[in-house]
Amino acid sequence: MSVFIAPVSQELLINVTPQETRVAVVENGVLQELHVERAHARGLVGNIYRGRVRRVLPGMQAAFVDIGLERAAFLHASDMQGAALAEDDGTATVAAPVTIPDDISNRLVEGQSIVVQVLKDPLGSKGARLSTELALPSRYLVLLPHTAHIGVSQRIEDEAERNRLRSTLTEMSTRNNAGFIVRTAAEGASEAALLHDAEYLLRLWQRIRGDMDRSAPESIVYQDLSLPVRTLRDLWAQNVERVRIDSREAFQQMRQFADEFMPGLAERIEHYSGERPLFDMYGVEDEIQRALERKVPLKSGGYLVLDQTEAMTTIDVNTGAFVGHKTLEETIFRTNLEAASALARQLRLRNLGGIIIVDFIDMQDEEHKRQVLRALDKALERDHAKTTISEVSALGLVQMTRKRTRESLEHVLCETCPHCQGRGTMKTAVTVCYEIFREIIRAARAYEAQGILVLAGAAVIDCLRDSEANSVAELELFIGRPIKLQVEPQYSQEQFDVVLV
Repeated sequence: MSVFIAPVSQELLINVTPQETRVAVVENGVLQELHVERAHARGLVGNIYRGRVRRVLPGMQAAFVDIGLERAAFLHASDMQGAALAEDDGTATVAAPVTIPDDISNRLVEGQSIVVQVLKDPLGSKGARLSTELALPSRYLVLLPHTAHIGVSQRIEDEAERNRLRSTLTEMSTRNNAGFIVRTAAEGASEAALLHDAEYLLRLWQRIRGDMDRSAPESIVYQDLSLPVRTLRDLWAQNVERVRIDSREAFQQMRQFADEFMPGLAERIEHYSGERPLFDMYGVEDEIQRALERKVPLKSGGYLVLDQTEAMTTIDVNTGAFVGHKTLEETIFRTNLEAASALARQLRLRNLGGIIIVDFIDMQDEEHKRQVLRALDKALERDHAKTTISEVSALGLVQMTRKRTRESLEHVLCETCPHCQGRGTMKTAVTVCYEIFREIIRAARAYEAQGILVLAGAAVIDCLRDSEANSVAELELFIGRPIKLQVEPQYSQEQFDVVLV
């Protein structure tokens, strides 16, 4: 059985308000990615800072650097200037983690001023990840001002095209003693377009160098482009039919950028001025709500269950109501095949990164296992983030990683439940009643009082007055004091207070 992937038609929808900007990537009418940037918490990736070293940790070969944020940022020796360079994966360029022979304590001292660039936004309790190997991206290229290396995106597979791109930039690289990474979007680009990009980046670098000399420690030197313009730079592809944006100001900025760096494509950028909200018209708002749910239904009747934790994300595949028309093995195979495509979309849409464990339904046929992995690999080809997939393990699990540079959609839009503290469950009313009984005995033995007042949520008080009424009466006799019950509407089911009166 072959897996057919339909040609992709893509639209970029951009919703701008004073508070936040949202970018939706819609492929064949279905939402695939969502990027959110809020005015009070803009993404930091690509920004350049003059920082100050706060702590050097030789045991970790790392340092904490203060760049003026709430938390100190993290700099590892492998991300310092002089590390070997990795080729572009199509979306970003970073220094590849390698072992640096020189001890970090010989390169950094506490209090030292240092220029760094943000590789990863702060994630959860972790500070931003930094590099001293600066990289400035444009439409087709990434400038590496501290190296003469020329690399080409691994997604450009034609060897003749790779050689053409390298030779086009060789003279420019040698003359300016600077390196370049050729991005995926540069495939087929003219020599003039490539050199125009290179000249722009070199001019930008000269301006940044001047700002670096004048900047004070713990301050920003260079801030990356706004999200709408970055969308053109990073997400535009040949299959993008149009870009629709509902802000006149941002529309003009994008047209200006396109006129300079993407000649002939500016007419595909449209200003949307309709009365109906842009995201409503495309059903994006509903899709966002569904992307925050734990359960994802499949068309066949099966479903996925996604659980995001600090260490990893797990995805469980279930047949649900799908019973198929042939054998059980065939039903399982078809469910897993559909799940492979669906979970690839969910990874992009929810921006799930790090370690991901997929529990496909157990398959006996080795060919079925190979086809499901091929389907997953094919579905992930359109993902801008780099992914690595393992074979099916002895336990029937597929382990994979997805590069993460920003917070997941859930972390951006949601916060931990104050009632369950992220557990996803709450203690039953009966369990809380028994905790109250133990607390009453503890208080009665420790303090003198005329009586006891219990403050708790409605469900717990109802339980004390109904199914646990006999237990309350027996406890009153045991401690020799009356127990009064009072509902506190603001209390969650797990909250209570035992008050001495």
